[in-house]
Amino acid sequence: MDDVTRIRFAFSPIWELVASLRTLRDPGRHSLHLPWVRAVRPRLTGIDLSELFALVPLQGYLVDFVTPTPETPMPDFAADLERVRRTHPERAAEEATWVSGSDPRVIERFLADPEAGVARVADTLERYWELGFAEFWPRIYGLLEGDVLRRSRQLAVGGARELFGDLHPNVRWRGDRLTVTRNWEYSAPLGGDGLVLVPTAFYWPDVAVMVEPYQPMLVYPATGVGTLWTSGPPPAPGALAALLGRTRAQILTALADPTTTSALARQMSLTPGAISQHLSVLADGGLVTRRRLGREVVYRRTPVGDSLVCVS
Repeated sequence: MDDVTRIRFAFSPIWELVASLRTLRDPGRHSLHLPWVRAVRPRLTGIDLSELFALVPLQGYLVDFVTPTPETPMPDFAADLERVRRTHPERAAEEATWVSGSDPRVIERFLADPEAGVARVADTLERYWELGFAEFWPRIYGLLEGDVLRRSRQLAVGGARELFGDLHPNVRWRGDRLTVTRNWEYSAPLGGDGLVLVPTAFYWPDVAVMVEPYQPMLVYPATGVGTLWTSGPPPAPGALAALLGRTRAQILTALADPTTTSALARQMSLTPGAISQHLSVLADGGLVTRRRLGREVVYRRTPVGDSLVCVS
């Protein structure tokens, strides 16, 4: 039960980057990401992804060393990539032998010199990030940040039972243990290190689990993935826009779930300063409330704000 008190949330840019490799190869399996696939495929003609594709096959196990458990809740791709570069060659080679369904020649090349292989993989991940992912990360970040805020509140209010009650159909909280339905079997105490819960956009709709020798991590689909590539801010109802002004009406409409100034700024394509000014006006009018969560200030609609949005 000690581990329940050590549950923490984080999200990982490198996890999303690696998971997107499967989407890139099989867009039909994750058709909701087709706008991203169409945008990035033409950019990748000059990059050789064959080694990454071999280590991250379409089905089954993918090497864990390319998706290290997040150490902090604040994601940083450069820090994640450095951890990949520091992977011990023996560890990387062992994990590569567990991969099935890939081109054996590519795996054999990696195994012949795993130290060089880790360096190549890290370099390719960095190039792939620059060409196909960095531009889109702020939008993905906003979605994942919103899910972490929502789930953190759920855990604080209802505990583990409420948190895991609707996390995913394959995840069940039994009162003294967490069970996750997967196509492989593993059973062990967490060892006091706690569990890191990581929302994902690109691994949707599945869950993934990482265990020893890494800190235990459960990856689950973030809420609202289907809206990820919807462009622009949410529509503002006409009457509400006439009352508050279109931008403030859009902000109020967007606050159906708690969120931060930075997340709203990315969603609305406005500066954080502009969003902050609008939020101050809405807060002074009793339509939104603010609450500090760690180093972030989280905003949400008040019941009065809810009623205005619903009526309009």
